[in-house]
Amino acid sequence: MADINSMGEAYEWDSEIEKENEFVFLPDGEYDFRVVAFERQRFEGSEKMGPCPLAKLVLEVDAPVGTATINDRLLLNSKMEWKLSSFFGAIGQKRHGEKLKMDWSKVIGSTGRAKFGHREYNGRKYNEVKSYIYKEDVVPGSAPAGASFKAGSF
Repeated sequence: MADINSMGEAYEWDSEIEKENEFVFLPDGEYDFRVVAFERQRFEGSEKMGPCPLAKLVLEVDAPVGTATINDRLLLNSKMEWKLSSFFGAIGQKRHGEKLKMDWSKVIGSTGRAKFGHREYNGRKYNEVKSYIYKEDVVPGSAPAGASFKAGSF
């Protein structure tokens, strides 16, 4: 399982540096994604939902503006069953109208399609998944202009 909350590597005072801000802001739209990391966590509950397991996902999107990394959280709670179903439908594990036993061992490396947009938190804007699209509902060539992948990116 990938370490999503990596502590990073310490530099020495005279270390060489090169990387710049890697954040890629995606225009709203549909994009293909690949799951590059998954971590099991625990949601301690809130006023609206009880405690439950939480799946923290890291999705990667190759878009004309660059490669974006998007974090998403899936709460394993009956109130969020619709989102679990749509995620597993997007990666091809679930079909409309069928039951599914979630197979988390096959999540990393899975590919799918989703609608992405933005949210603002503490004065900063972030990419976010607005909805997952069942693999069986994806129409080839349906992406809006500028939102399709380079051929062979997966």
